[in-house]
Amino acid sequence: MESDFNMSAEFKNNSLIMKTSGYINNIAGEKISHEFSKHKDDQVQKVIMDLQESKVVNSIGISYLIEIIEKLNDSNGKLYFTNLDPTIEKTFNIMGLFQFAEKAVSVEDALSK
Repeated sequence: MESDFNMSAEFKNNSLIMKTSGYINNIAGEKISHEFSKHKDDQVQKVIMDLQESKVVNSIGISYLIEIIEKLNDSNGKLYFTNLDPTIEKTFNIMGLFQFAEKAVSVEDALSK
C-alpha cells in the first residue's frame, strides 16, 4: 500500500490546484486541509484535486475532502476531482461525493468549467 504522501499546490485564477501522490489518510487529509486554509483569503472559487498518483483514500481522508466541499459550498465554490483511479471513483460514487463535487477529465478541463 502507498504510504508516503506528497502534494504540490498552485494558486491560479481563483483556483487552487493540488496534485497528490500516495495514500490519502488522516495525515494527508490534514495537509490538504491546511493547504486549502492557507488560501482562505484568496477567494478560492475552485479547488482542483489531481489524484492521478493517489490510488487509495481512506474514510478519514474522505472526511477532510467533505470538509473542504462544505466550505466551498458556503462560498459558492466547487471541488473538482481529476485523474481518478477507478477504485477511488467508485468509492466517491458510493459515498455520494459527486452530488457536491464534480469530476473533470483533466486539470485544464476543470479550469475551463
